[in-house]
Amino acid sequence: MRWFMLWLLTALPAHSKGEVAGEFDYYVLSLSWSANWCALEGDARNSPQCDESKNHGWIMHGLWPQFHRGYPSYCRTSNQPPSRGMTNDMADIMGTSGLAWHQWKKHGSCTGLSATKYFELSREAYEKAQRPEVFRKLPNAVKLPASVVEEAFLKANPTMEPDGITVTCNQGYIQEVRICFSQDLSPVPCGQDAVRDCRLKDALFEPMR
Repeated sequence: MRWFMLWLLTALPAHSKGEVAGEFDYYVLSLSWSANWCALEGDARNSPQCDESKNHGWIMHGLWPQFHRGYPSYCRTSNQPPSRGMTNDMADIMGTSGLAWHQWKKHGSCTGLSATKYFELSREAYEKAQRPEVFRKLPNAVKLPASVVEEAFLKANPTMEPDGITVTCNQGYIQEVRICFSQDLSPVPCGQDAVRDCRLKDALFEPMR
């Protein structure tokens, strides 16, 4: 019997991460500046997100369930994955349907929500976070302290506190703004491992294309 159980464990496909869907503390809404992502990797991929006619600014990278330390991912869930139509419908705020699919698989599966409800909640969170208009008006690439980006978001979202927003950088570029929300989408402080502000004083910021 023991050899059979060992064989069964190795023969069956492994579960992904195995966390229980629906068990988490808060959400992180991750917003990515599209032009910076395109400069770093999207252009090389010929991503449709980088099509100038799309006029993307801050896109929603994802809505992530989070623990106060760490986060769940690739959870086991009985909910059906999203249809192609569902992911296509998210491309207006997520850049591509492929990103929407990946976010469901890695993060949405851990919320305990259906794919429909997860995408509805994601859109609601995206709309709650006001994106400062100033970044859409830049005529040329600029270098600026990452703290300026955070300050602009705080000014546009007066109900949010500094410890509820963090700015990340990648290869010298402003990468993302991450905003922490409760499960009912009220602003909350971010957990310790989610608060990792970029300290660059001369981070690159590309204009919209």
